[in-house]
Amino acid sequence: MIKKITAVFALALAGLFVAPIAANASYVPDAGITVSGSVTAGGTSTVSFGDGGFQPGETVSLALTGENATGATLAAVETQTIQKTASSTGAVNLNVTLPTNATGSYTVTGTGLTTGIVGTATLTVTAAGSGSGSGGNDNDLADTGFGAPAFVVWGAAGAVALGAALIAVLVMVRRQRASLAA
Repeated sequence: MIKKITAVFALALAGLFVAPIAANASYVPDAGITVSGSVTAGGTSTVSFGDGGFQPGETVSLALTGENATGATLAAVETQTIQKTASSTGAVNLNVTLPTNATGSYTVTGTGLTTGIVGTATLTVTAAGSGSGSGGNDNDLADTGFGAPAFVVWGAAGAVALGAALIAVLVMVRRQRASLAA
């Protein structure tokens, strides 16, 4: 009986520390992504994923999402998705020419095909002649979430699991003693 309990506890404990790949996805830091140029209808801007954003020489899939995105041009390619190779420093630059009827926000997403690293930049179209476009990362969203390091979260989860296993073992021992006493 103790061997079974020990095996279940060991499996539960091992399961706590095996994290899904999606939960550990890496992201290009916001400071490493810049947007320059004209973010206006028909304007061309450059989205730069800085040094170290991706693995050197890695193939990066770049996608543009937004209203009328099919009319946009990505580095002179008539499509919404292209692939480029990161430089020897891991940087990738993308020239985006928005369609002449562009409105609203467009999202450029870069995904490293080897590492799975993801970086995003938001281009918000401004009216022509109203000054420089507001491009960049979506920093105006509310900060929701817990900013603790991962080891703190995993440690707390481990403590909860350990407590639950301890309670289960104590209940089993109590029942076994009660059945032996009867």
